[in-house]
Amino acid sequence: MDANARKKQVLIINAAPMFREFVKEKLSSENVIVEMADGRLDSFSKMIRIIPDLVIIDVEDSFEEIMDLLERKMSDPNAKRIPVIISGPEMERAQISSLVQYGVVKYFSKPIKFDVFFEAIGKIIRVNLSMDTTPCVLEIHHNGNVVFVEIAQGLNREKISLLKYKIKEMIDNYKIREPKLIVMMTNLQLSFVDGINVELLLDTVTADERIQKRNIKILSLDNYMSEFIDGHVEYVGVRVLKDLTSALGSIVGSAQANGDAAEIIADSILTGDDDDATGSVDIRFGAELGDGESKSTEGNLLNIAIVDDDEVVRKILTQAFQSVGIATEAFESGAKFAQALLIRTFDLAVLDIFMQGVSGFDILNQLRSKEKPVPVIVYSQAVQREYVIQALSLGAKGYLAKPQKPEVIIKKAMEILHDRI
Repeated sequence: MDANARKKQVLIINAAPMFREFVKEKLSSENVIVEMADGRLDSFSKMIRIIPDLVIIDVEDSFEEIMDLLERKMSDPNAKRIPVIISGPEMERAQISSLVQYGVVKYFSKPIKFDVFFEAIGKIIRVNLSMDTTPCVLEIHHNGNVVFVEIAQGLNREKISLLKYKIKEMIDNYKIREPKLIVMMTNLQLSFVDGINVELLLDTVTADERIQKRNIKILSLDNYMSEFIDGHVEYVGVRVLKDLTSALGSIVGSAQANGDAAEIIADSILTGDDDDATGSVDIRFGAELGDGESKSTEGNLLNIAIVDDDEVVRKILTQAFQSVGIATEAFESGAKFAQALLIRTFDLAVLDIFMQGVSGFDILNQLRSKEKPVPVIVYSQAVQREYVIQALSLGAKGYLAKPQKPEVIIKKAMEILHDRI
């Protein structure tokens, strides 16, 4: 078998059940082999046995055991090159950057935006992971033993797949006895083209055996949903209703659900934002947030500037760094980079020397005056000894002569960043 055609392998460590099963289902569907491990000894032994293409570590609270595992990983000559993604609690940027030395290429703060998460995995293991981009807002809440699922805009297969694990997690976490389910999708217009997604939704909401089908109500104004359920014997018991009062009445009894009671439950459940009080979990993807977050840089630990007047060099280095999960900004001139330095910082710069206008030497001089100068790798066709000495004396951390393989530049960048931490 061609080595390039082998299946990719991902090792998931210490992941919570919902996270683990959802990620495994998605990656397995894309022909990626997924292994699981828990605890320091099991995780390290599996890591060195299979040498996966990627390690994903899920951290709940403490990094103590994880840090020990990462240190052991770096001490093994085969394992040290394995890239790592970590999901965990929010951390300061400086703390996150300190993980680079252990091969951590991305850090995702919880709650994870799974579209961006899978995009990152695909780039790292070089597998084109398909993602349903259908606009969809899906929220899940509970009140007592009633679980409410609200779906708006459209049916997104990735979110519906995640919903299965969210329902299970909610029932487990809140110890819901005899759970009952109301799925609200009143603003969706459906047709036969939605059939495959409707089937996935129904399979999802009926998957947990603790929820009896007679306790599942679908709130929909669309006749297609009723017709679809009537035509499938596996969904016998699931009822489609047209208003919330009827749905609540059929589950908790009409005396509890009529009049104001339905309004109170609808208001407190569907619009509440207190997760602890209502058990609300928002299943929105990063691309839909619209709050200025960048989909391409979400989870990146580093931001590297590439300063070169050669467009080909800029594109090659940009693709190389981004392939290992490092965000880049490319500048076609020293002047534009100098301007950018006035308003933002970079973790490292790859800098050409001879550019029209502001040269690489000018940039190095400018950086010397800063309290915390950006570390620089000079990447230039100039190989004369005096140029090398001048660049290093002005503070450059490394000097590489063009051309080099992109891996050489990435390795040098990692060495410099490791020494800086």
